[in-house]
Amino acid sequence: MTNEQHLQTPVIVGGARLTIDEVVRVARHGAPVELSATALDSVRATRATIEGLAEDTVAHYGVSTGFGALATRHIPVELRAQLQRSLVRSHAAGAGPEVEREVVRALMLLRINTLATGRTGVRAETLETYLAILNAGITPVVHEYGSLGCSGDLAPLSHCALALMGEGLVRDDGGEVMEAAEALAAAGIEPVELAEKEGLALINGTDGMLGMLCLAIADLRRLVTTADISAAMSVEGLLGTDDVFAPDLHELRPHPGQARSAENMRKVLADSPIRESHRDPEACTRVQDAYSLRCAPQVAGGARDTIDHASRVAEWELASAIDNPVVTLDGRVESNGNFHGAPVAYVLDFLAIVAADLASISERRTDRFLDKARSNGLPPFLADDPGVDSGLMIAQYTQAAMVSEMKRLAVPASVDSIPSSAMQEDHVSMGWSAARKLRRSVDALTRVLAIELVAASRGIQLRAPLQPAPASAAVIGALAESGDVAPGPDRFLAPDLEAAYEAVLDGTVVTAAEGVTGRLA
Repeated sequence: MTNEQHLQTPVIVGGARLTIDEVVRVARHGAPVELSATALDSVRATRATIEGLAEDTVAHYGVSTGFGALATRHIPVELRAQLQRSLVRSHAAGAGPEVEREVVRALMLLRINTLATGRTGVRAETLETYLAILNAGITPVVHEYGSLGCSGDLAPLSHCALALMGEGLVRDDGGEVMEAAEALAAAGIEPVELAEKEGLALINGTDGMLGMLCLAIADLRRLVTTADISAAMSVEGLLGTDDVFAPDLHELRPHPGQARSAENMRKVLADSPIRESHRDPEACTRVQDAYSLRCAPQVAGGARDTIDHASRVAEWELASAIDNPVVTLDGRVESNGNFHGAPVAYVLDFLAIVAADLASISERRTDRFLDKARSNGLPPFLADDPGVDSGLMIAQYTQAAMVSEMKRLAVPASVDSIPSSAMQEDHVSMGWSAARKLRRSVDALTRVLAIELVAASRGIQLRAPLQPAPASAAVIGALAESGDVAPGPDRFLAPDLEAAYEAVLDGTVVTAAEGVTGRLA
């Protein structure tokens, strides 16, 4: 199967648990989604339970009561359709910039996944309509602000539920903004009139923060490997040693991520004439390299292990059916607190910390290339004619500005609870906010690593006539196909940095290195 075929393979919901890869394929690459053979049977069975409670004289939260702090009011049958509409309309209260399409698609998929478990009490036609909207490429307009991460991502999910009702704004498959009713009609989809319990089932979940977690994990796995490549190239260009990456040294501290990063760096540095040129201890008087070179596997390895932990949390969450109230397997309708986003929020914050630190150590390696006192013989700022030319001086400023921003973004959101709903929701997770700032950190890390790769590429080429390791040469060649990374007089630098950013973003850098090394960890 080709990669393109893999990306478009249908994703099945309502059966086995979703994977992070499946979330990314639907959210980012538009893979179609299908219901499992048994999903609708489970949904119909649970719906019968809800309908049996609708006439009960005993109040049932979300079925015959108001919501949140207003849950004490019993709602008569004739007002319950209005109750559901009012819930969605009032909760679709987002503000600020529009959220990215891939985030909304991830959120929709994950809500569909929970609905398909049969634990929420929605009707089969509601689930099928939601699925049809996703597969038609219709994306509700969701805004940056509005979620406190408890009871889940209420405002973002409400904007999606509003589209299901044929209201609010959406983008069609071509990206054009239009009224939801118009987009649904063009796709041949009938809007849904919500029945008892369905409003809550559509908006009570951690789907937005979880979707962004899945996307971030996929990106960070690529970026931490990119960080190993850029670090190895910096070691090479700065005439550092690969001796510290020996397997037996890392076995003394058996963190799995550290060992994988050290192995990656050994592979990239293998067969480097530049490295061999100063292996003789009599010719090279330096005892040991700076921490940013010597400790690269420890930092990137710690990031790897953190990503692995975040992945486990995401996998548990992907196996969850989050709603309140929830219909249990034995038919009880029970209130619960599973919508609280704390477990997801914690790892979102943790990932922002390691992203900032990966960027920080990368920027330090770049800075060493530019300082003639620490670059082991390279020209100041890697400039062609220092003084006339500034070389990569301001590229490092750009890195430093992003690293500084990432340090601020690493301040945890999950400790910043703020009470709401007349103190009914008196402790919230802020998981959505943690996810939003992590997305900014991931993008900044991509750019920081790209600048290090540009600096390392130029520094390595300035070691001529010595030749780089084959893997380094492959990366330099890949970067050169879309931008200019060769030494020379100053030129308009921003396009070259942007080209390197795109090469990191789309995996070109990792693919180029792996063409020589084989698969990197």
